[in-house]
Amino acid sequence: MSIESLGQTFSVERFGELFRYQPEEPLLFSTGFFFFLFTGFFIIFLSLRRHAPARIIYVTLFSLYFYYKTSGLCFLLLLFTATSDFLIAHGIFATRAKKWKKAWVALSVCINLGMLSYFKYAGFLYSLGVMCLQHAGAWLGIPSLASLTYTAVDIFLPVGISFFTFQSLSYTIDVYRGRLQPLQRWIDYLFYISFFPGLVAGPIVRARDFIPQMYRTPVLSREHLGEGLYLILCGLLKKCVISDYLSLNFVDRVFDAPALYTGVENLLGVYGYALQIYCDFSGYSDMAIGIALWLGIRFRANFDSPYQSATITEFWRRWHISLSAWLKDYLYIPLGGNRKGTFRTYVNLTVTMLLGGLWHGAAFRFILWGGIHGLALAVHRWVMKHFPGFRKDGAEMTPIRRVCGVLFTFHLVCFGWIFFRADSVRTAFDILGQIATRFYPEVFVQFVRGYPGVFLLMLAGYLIHFIPKRFDRRMQQAVSRSPVLLQALYLILAIFLAVQVKSAGTVPFIYFQF
Repeated sequence: MSIESLGQTFSVERFGELFRYQPEEPLLFSTGFFFFLFTGFFIIFLSLRRHAPARIIYVTLFSLYFYYKTSGLCFLLLLFTATSDFLIAHGIFATRAKKWKKAWVALSVCINLGMLSYFKYAGFLYSLGVMCLQHAGAWLGIPSLASLTYTAVDIFLPVGISFFTFQSLSYTIDVYRGRLQPLQRWIDYLFYISFFPGLVAGPIVRARDFIPQMYRTPVLSREHLGEGLYLILCGLLKKCVISDYLSLNFVDRVFDAPALYTGVENLLGVYGYALQIYCDFSGYSDMAIGIALWLGIRFRANFDSPYQSATITEFWRRWHISLSAWLKDYLYIPLGGNRKGTFRTYVNLTVTMLLGGLWHGAAFRFILWGGIHGLALAVHRWVMKHFPGFRKDGAEMTPIRRVCGVLFTFHLVCFGWIFFRADSVRTAFDILGQIATRFYPEVFVQFVRGYPGVFLLMLAGYLIHFIPKRFDRRMQQAVSRSPVLLQALYLILAIFLAVQVKSAGTVPFIYFQF
């Protein structure tokens, strides 16, 4: 075989590998390969957009392939979830006896949470059980138990499993509550569950919001295309320019070895992570909402400038809105909400946030993070009851009180982020120890000189975050009203940005691990 033919074979094989699942390179919205795939997909989509059955099947097949490119054969779990809850919803709807309706919905809960528990919590529960046996053996004087050893269980976590199981659960529960009639065709339900823009990191879309839109012919006016393009550009800017740069050049270094940095550098690392996780997650949400809009589906906003919040309650109305609403409707209210008395309300808030923390990961630091927010919500509820000046949205606060509230809430949230980001509770306390005992404010000048790019991006990121909404709306309108040719140039710029960042190495989205 000649050198030329070998080169051609190698090129073909390399090209083929791009379309196969590669664990080290999952398909991300921020990669050039995604834009390459999406361009071809979208051209065919335009030709099918007026034929609902063909469009639904086509988008569903692409969504399954998209999930295969992120999690391999775990796309079969998605098919299993869609099939089981499609059948269960029909069982709920066809059953008249309430006890059997409850049995059906309990089956859905067991299947979804059982699958979620295995992939996310089996290893954690196994290690926790061994640790309990070790302590019991030491206390009872049983050497064989006290000396137990174990090998950590490494279970592959399918990307986005927390999101699509919660989304599917909301469907069966809403059918049980009589708020929704089950879909008649399995492919329609699979389309809803697998819709790729929000599949792997949300937003968590309710069936009653999504289903009416899936049968409508997508409206692809210049304004819709421009709005979607603006959101995609914002998402790429947040993710590729701000989040990834801060992560690789400063934040990861501080959290990996906090003892090597002074207190002021640790504090700036925490501020950097607060901006990183916001830009990373809201950037994904922006891109998901923009892409979905191009496909004729409008998602609700998932973030609303959360660091502008003057209270912790307001923060949770602005941060990861789809998850906050899900926890409220399907956990907090069923627990009793605020209908069971004051003390029970505080307990329900705390339990909801503890479980919300556990949803993020099987580790004590996530539980502690959830506990911090649950306790803060309960305390704020108590404060609102005794001090009417402190309202949920801060609308009745004086300007000075609101500014103080924003500063306090931001630092409370940052305190929680330390436990969320650190690889262990001990590391989190190391960071807090450095801030408390080795602050050295004079090092700030050295930080600015040593990390000029990090400092400028943090400054720009927070300034953009606190810009009034009217400026954001004006920029969106400017893009939406631009000529088609100019919008096309914007899109080319977005693709070029994604390719350039990819060549430098892309950091996976933070919420892919959840």
